[in-house]
Amino acid sequence: MYKQTLNQLTVYDYIAPIEELLSPENRWVKLAQQVDWLSIEEEYASHFSHGGKQAFGVRVAFGSLVVKKALHLSDQQTTLLIGESPYLQYFLGMNEFRPKAPFSARTMASFRRRIPDNIIAEAVRELNRCETAAK
Repeated sequence: MYKQTLNQLTVYDYIAPIEELLSPENRWVKLAQQVDWLSIEEEYASHFSHGGKQAFGVRVAFGSLVVKKALHLSDQQTTLLIGESPYLQYFLGMNEFRPKAPFSARTMASFRRRIPDNIIAEAVRELNRCETAAK
């Protein structure tokens, strides 16, 4: 008797913790380990009151702006690329891969109002150092 074995799982049938899938040598993984998330979060949190709608975490906000600036993307391109890349999702602090960014392109304008460009630029410089060191 022959048993059919073509029942392949889709990528959505198994969602592993994102760290299991990623190379520790990737530039986004390295940058995520080097960023001082606590100091950036303290600055970011100061822009919010205690009431109202819950804001996106600092890794999502800051991380998406770093991706945008480093790769010279539009807001729309940034959200599309984040939805396609487990490395970028890891950098944004996501625990598992999802096929869509957790925010819309319009949300990025509010991220820019709360996070100074000089902090983003420093992270992009560090990303470039990670790229150079990998060569």
